[in-house]
This record gives sequence, C-alpha cells and structure tokens, in this order.
Amino acid sequence: MNRKTRQPDIAALYKEVDSFISQKEQAQPPRIGISANRKDGFSRIAETYVQAVLEAGGAPVLIPVITDVKALTAIIAGLDGLLMSGGGDINPLYLGEEPIPQLQDVDSIRDEYDLVILRLAFNHQLPIMGICRGHQLINAAFGGGLYQDIYSQNKDKLIKHSQTLARELPSHSVILSEGKTKLRSILKQETILVNSFHHQAITETAPEFIPAAISPDGINEGMEHPEYAIFSVQWHPEAMASSGDERMSELFKYHIEEARRFHRAKEIHQRILTVDSHTDTPMLFPGSFNLGEKEGGKVNLPYMEEGMIDAVFMVAYIPQGKRDDASLQAAAEYAVERLGQVKRQESLHPERMAIAYTPNDLIRLKHQHKKAVFLGIENGYALGKDLSNLSRFKEMGVSYITLCHNGSNDICDSARGEPEWGGLSPFGKEAVREMNRLGIMIDISHAAESTFFDVLKESRTPVIASHSSVRTLCDHPRNLSDKQIQALAEKGGVIQICLYKGFINKDEEKASLSDAIRHIDYIVQSAGIDYVGIGSDFDGDGELIGCRASNELINITVKLLEAGYSEQDIAKIWGGNLLRVMNVVQSAAH
Repeated sequence: MNRKTRQPDIAALYKEVDSFISQKEQAQPPRIGISANRKDGFSRIAETYVQAVLEAGGAPVLIPVITDVKALTAIIAGLDGLLMSGGGDINPLYLGEEPIPQLQDVDSIRDEYDLVILRLAFNHQLPIMGICRGHQLINAAFGGGLYQDIYSQNKDKLIKHSQTLARELPSHSVILSEGKTKLRSILKQETILVNSFHHQAITETAPEFIPAAISPDGINEGMEHPEYAIFSVQWHPEAMASSGDERMSELFKYHIEEARRFHRAKEIHQRILTVDSHTDTPMLFPGSFNLGEKEGGKVNLPYMEEGMIDAVFMVAYIPQGKRDDASLQAAAEYAVERLGQVKRQESLHPERMAIAYTPNDLIRLKHQHKKAVFLGIENGYALGKDLSNLSRFKEMGVSYITLCHNGSNDICDSARGEPEWGGLSPFGKEAVREMNRLGIMIDISHAAESTFFDVLKESRTPVIASHSSVRTLCDHPRNLSDKQIQALAEKGGVIQICLYKGFINKDEEKASLSDAIRHIDYIVQSAGIDYVGIGSDFDGDGELIGCRASNELINITVKLLEAGYSEQDIAKIWGGNLLRVMNVVQSAAH
C-alpha cells in the first residue's frame, strides 16, 4: 500500500498542517462515505478501501455502524458519494426467504445499517458504488435476488469464487458485457482478471439494472443502472487498486468524478433559482393532506429539500366536463377549493414554505431558506363564461392558466379532441386580453396549433408552454412542432420540457432522463438557451427512468453538467427563462 510516512516530530507535523491552505469548496475533493464492517463492537474497514478512494482523488469518510436514521441522515446529507463495502452474509429474511444450512454468519444490525444508508443515499441521489457484499446488497435493495450459497443452489459447474489468495492478486477472469456500459467504458477491455471472496451472489438483477460483467461460469460480477449514478462489482477492486493496479484504480476515479459532478450540482442549486413549472399535486389532496410529509405523492417539502428545488407551480387541474351553467359553476368552485388546499399548507409549515406570487417572492423565500409554491390552474374550463373569474383567481394568487385540457372548451380548441372554434373562440380572445391586463401568464400546453397561433397573435406579452416537449423527437399532438417552437421564441416565451414519458419517447417504457435532456438540447440548438425550462408534470403521471419525483430533479443538473452546459445556462433552464416571462407579464399588467 502506498502511504506517506512522517518522522515522529510534533513541531514538523503541525507546521505542515498549519501551512496547508484549504482550496475553494469547488476544488476540494468530494466526500465519499464508506460503509463500515462491524465486529467485536468496532466499526471498521480495511485500509485498502480508504486508500483506493484517497488515491482516486476523494476524501474518504467512514460511516459508523449505527441505525439511528436521524444521525445517518445528517451524515449522508454532507456526502457527495457512497461506497458500499464488502463483508459477511446478508440475512435472507430481507428477501422473504428462510435460511438454508449453507448460510454463514449474518449480522442483522449491519444489514439494517447498510439498507438505511443506501436508501438515504438514493433519496439524496448520491452516486453509489458497491463492492462484493455492497454489490449484492444494492441488488437486493432494488428488488433483485440472491443466492444464499452458490455452491449448493447453482447446479452449473462453478469456478472457485471464495479464494485463499491475497486480495491484491487476480484469481479468475470476468467478461464485460457488450455495448455502452459504464464498466466497459471504464475498463476498456472485453475480459479482465479479478479476485473473488464470496459464496453469496446475485441471481437475477434488480429491475432496470443492467448486468455488466459475468464470470466464466455465468455468475454475475457487475451491474449498473443506465440513468442513476449507481454501479457495483462482485470482486474487490480496492485491494488491487491499492497495490498499483491502474485498471482497477479507474473504477474509483470514475466514481470520484461522478461525486465531484454531483457536488458541483449541489453548489449550483444553492446559488441559482430552481423552478418546476407544473405539478398536479393538488389532485392528491384530501382534507388532511400534508406537504410536510412523504405521503405517496411525488412532490412535497421533504423531496424538494432532498432535491434542492426552490419552487414548484401547483395547479388546480379541472377535467373537461359539461358546459352547462351548473357544470361551469362547479368547475370554478372546484378550482377555488383545490387552490385553497394548497394555500392551507402555508399555515401548516410557515417555517418551511410560503405561497409565492412574484419572482421577487421566490428570491426572498430562498434567502429565508424556505420553499416557494406558485399557484396555477390547468384548464380554462374553470372560467366558465365569466371573465370576472379571472380577477377572482388573480386575487387568490394564480400565476398562470392553461387555456384548455384534453377537449375543446368555451375558450379554445384543444390538441386532443374535435376542433370547435378553429383556434380561440371570441370569448377566448377576450380572456387572453383580460389575462394580459391582470398579469396572468397564458399557458398554451394542451392547446391545438390553431389556438397556439391565435394566442400569439392576440397576446401583448410572451406566453408559456408549462409542460410540453418537442414533436420532432416524439411525435405527439401535445408536443410543439418546430414552427411553434420558433414562433414561441420569437415572441419571447418559453417551453418547459415535460417529463411525461409519452411526450419524451414513443416507446414509453424506455422513456428516460437522458431522453428529456435530448429535448432540452433540441430547443437550445434550434431556438436558443433563453427559451427552455422544466415542467415535470409530477403527480399528473409525469415520471421518467432516472427522474421520478422532486428529490430526483437534481439529476437534470448533473446530466446538463455532463453535457457541457455552464452554470449560467443551467440557471436559465432551471427557472431564469420562466421567471423572465413572469416578470414581463406581471410588469405589463394595468
């Protein structure tokens, strides 16, 4: 093991320490938490793990074996990456299985500890690397299966997986999966030599994870997630890396670089304003709904805090219904009730959030370390045929109104359903002018193309698409054509890329965060950096592989950094462009 040694001289040692000048935060090594083993009352780890992280450019942090969720949450929140280390057997009860005779010693405290820190790390979207037991535990935690003992449960002819060789020496070969896998790109070979010290192993990989390496007998030796920054191996690269194996060192360098990028994303989120322009969370509200808790939805204060998201627009969604007087009145009252449920959250959590009405409110709340919630209405059906409802909604704090949903209404034609007006109705044109007067943003998501161009013609101020995507990349009537995107940009508006899988990839089951980044790239390249943002549509079926809730939205920033976007670019995408439009619209009110 390579290690700097010093003479036992206190004066010389303190001189070295005191003369060290700490670098700026962004230049400091990322903090990598290492899960500890537990034996004889000690939390401990082999020095090779520490050395491998250190030599790869990370700052290793040993996480003590405790199960106190509050303490572990504080520890994980201060990390930039997690390394799940090796160790003993995993209790099969966690997989719903009874132990077989060949199961060796298990430590339920270690199991619980590992599962807690893994879950916390995933909730915070930390890059995660697993080794040996860590590889197996990650698989089990995400829904995969394990052999309790491969020698008794696998009937195929096996190689020797539990070695007596020194851990720094290779003992067998591993075949890396073909294609664009992380392991193949890091190690740059088809076959590598590794070491193994295990008798438990993965059977089937967890859902969404990709088998990335196998041993000659077919036992899984590596896996990775295609979108989340998670990968793991069955062998012990830390022992080989600490003994000078440059190839194994590359695994740790890759993990450290992922952690460094994640750390930068966190820093950026601390400095900029991050706004999700469309969530349907009010649909979930019963009378007792509490945004301060994780209650089954995808948007709440804990998730926003974990994902470092400053603000969300919560909309009162009104399904398109009948258009008689009674139904229209009921739609308006329903919108008021939904908005009232959102505003009620402000009184429940005055120390954590507030309703925001202007961009300046958001800036003030960010300085106060509070989350901001803007109000919106999805479907102008809530207006009925009464323009005075616009003033009513404005007084409640509504910042934008989506003119329609799936089906034409008294305002306009929708992108879905039979056309009725050929664009805006006469009443719809009056509504556009009144929204201009009141300073309410006009949202053309869900609108027909004819409506879209009528709105651009009628509106004195820029308009938004609060949750739409690019039709050229995913041919769906809810997405905007190139002609619409260009016209929206020329008017000074913004298209907020929607994370609904059907708008991102025609093969919905494969729709991923990487696909969404391609939609952002397309807008930037075709219209410019000033005309794109993010509207998740969470709690309205919005979710993608790699981004399923507000705590995972920071992954967008990580992907944008990886794609070469600057902090200034990211600030525009994450809220700057939308807030610019909001300022223009509100300033033009009279």
